[in-house]
Amino acid sequence: MRKIMIIEDDAAIREELELLLNNEGYRALPVTDFTGVPGQVSAAAPDLILLDLGLPGRDGFSLCADIRRVSAAPVIFVTSRDSAMDELRALSLGGDDYITKPYNIPVLLARVKAVLRRGGAAEEADTLEAGGLRLCLSKGVVSAGERTAELTRNELKILAYLMARPGEIVSRADLIDALWDSQIYIDDNTLSVNMTRLRDKLAGLGAAGCVKTRRGMGYQL
Repeated sequence: MRKIMIIEDDAAIREELELLLNNEGYRALPVTDFTGVPGQVSAAAPDLILLDLGLPGRDGFSLCADIRRVSAAPVIFVTSRDSAMDELRALSLGGDDYITKPYNIPVLLARVKAVLRRGGAAEEADTLEAGGLRLCLSKGVVSAGERTAELTRNELKILAYLMARPGEIVSRADLIDALWDSQIYIDDNTLSVNMTRLRDKLAGLGAAGCVKTRRGMGYQL
């Protein structure tokens, strides 16, 4: 089932898109927390992203640029801004299509199908490689050499977020923000438990110490 992430702050539009996509046989992934969105994209590995321009705290242009650093999933801008300059800028930043609101539902769905048919860009985003590890997002499996381990959903999100930022120090607060979605909330203690379990699995692959703790700062791959 193809996964489509909806990054839209208008709840009514977001819910309409979610219903439409689910009814068409897709798995809709609505974003309701607009902090750490690139991390959510990296962890969820969607096949397509529907992105609004007017979002809380930042615009869709800069967010698209950040998403492009962690994911090759195609992006369709869905926005009320209808100027040619906005459309040109959106496409130049890595957008794959541009649809203005109010949209025609059959046209929107046709555009979604067309973008998904275009090729394997989204498939490339299914795998992350960093620190000697290879992570398959759709299967929830991490490997090092010939050894593999299955990850829980929380472990997968944690490792994906770190692997998308190799060498960077990621704070616990950033990880918790990235792991929040409409179905799961991970508090500080739960993060510690999941991090311990993830490290145990990595140690079983011969990758002990791959995820380092930087005291007072966070974690680093």
